[in-house]
Order: sequence, then structure tokens, then C-alpha cells
Amino acid sequence: MKPRLGHLSSETTGRIAPLHAADGRAAASCRAPGARIFLALALVLAPGSLAAQGVLDEFSYEGLYFAGVGLDVGGLFSDRLDGAVSGSVRIDGGFFAPRVRPLLSLTFFRSEYDSSEIAELEARLRGVVRDPTNDFTIDAGAVSLSTLALDVDLQWVPIQRGPIRPYLGVGAGAHLRFVEGPAIEGTFIEDALETIVAALNASAGFEVALSRSLHATIEGRGVLTSGLKAVSLRGGFMLRFPQRPGR
Repeated sequence: MKPRLGHLSSETTGRIAPLHAADGRAAASCRAPGARIFLALALVLAPGSLAAQGVLDEFSYEGLYFAGVGLDVGGLFSDRLDGAVSGSVRIDGGFFAPRVRPLLSLTFFRSEYDSSEIAELEARLRGVVRDPTNDFTIDAGAVSLSTLALDVDLQWVPIQRGPIRPYLGVGAGAHLRFVEGPAIEGTFIEDALETIVAALNASAGFEVALSRSLHATIEGRGVLTSGLKAVSLRGGFMLRFPQRPGR
């Protein structure tokens, strides 16, 4: 008697069942390496992700507010300019991270190029003049540089309470330059020097709390811009405002 189609004997079923079990183990073994790799990556990356999230949680705009305004004045010294007096207005923006605060400053100074720079200019001009008698003179006169600087600093303040509060800062800004001088007035040299340049700065200083709202400030600062390096030492006062309740 012929077996009917679709009907399997118990002997046949017994032979097929081990094959299904073997196929299941093979599929599991194929999936296992990928699962192991995924699990390993998750275990490795999870602590880093949690740490990064923890760092980001430290930053918040809730601590930003108009925390103070200050005036300071001091001396500025450059590799190409005579010594000058600089003055600035600064605005404290509060804290957006533990011990880190932003400051906005507007600074102005005016100085003259030192005698070695003027002598080099005169030597260059003398080199292009053709005079058989060689009895001419060149007097370039004084050339002054005025700078209006807008800077944004980030200051790290390790001690936020107490009478003396030191800080370290880094920042960047834009410096608007103006030049004056009889020898370059109306020339392409004046056009080339009157420009806006980017600047980088680093600072260190401290505040002395004279009262709850009035602080004295002392700061040293180094500035690097196109064609000019300068350092300054200045002091002044900062009027501080308390943070509003509920912030």
C-alpha cells in the first residue's frame, strides 16, 4: 500500500526532528557572534555616553544674567608700538558652567609706531628714489594706530567666595584699526592698515571684594593679532549685581 502524500510515518518524523534541532542550533550560532559584538560595543560605549551626558548636564543657561559691569585702565606694550594707555568697559554674563563665566569687553587704545618701524619705512622709500646727487632726505613723520577691540572671554574662577577671587581666561575678538600720518594719508598704505582683524587673547587676574557689590580688579593680558603682539596690565572696578530669585 502506497503512503499518502502529506502523511509521514513516525519513523520519518523521528528522522526529521533532529534535523530541525540541528538547524536551530546552527542559526543560533550564526546569530551569537553578532549579538556578542553588539553587547560588547554597548558595554564599552555606554560609560562614555553617560560621562559625556554628565559633562553636558553641567552647562546651563540658567546661570546667565547681567552679573556686573566694570571699567578698567592700564598700560599697553607692543612689539611695534610705543607704550600706550588703554581703557575698557566689561560686562559679566554670569556662570553657564561650574566656575566658568563669559565676559564681553570693549577696549580702546591709541599709540604711535615706534622709531624703528618709522626708520624702516624711510629706508624702504629711500631705496626706490633715484637721485644722482644723493642729497635728498625723507622724513615720514609720526604714524599712529588707534584700535577699537570687541572681545569675548571665558574665565575660569576656581574660588567664587572670599575676599580674593583669582581667575584665568582665554578669548577671541575683532579689532577695528585706524591709522593716521602725513606720509601715508590718502595712500594705499593707509587703506591696507585700516582694517578689521581677528584676535586671540589670554588673561590672568583676580578680584578683590571691597563690598558685596563693588570689586577691585587687577589683570594681565596678552593679545595676538595680525602683525601685532601686545601685553597689558590694567586695574579697575566692577559693580556686581545679585542674581534674581528663582533663576
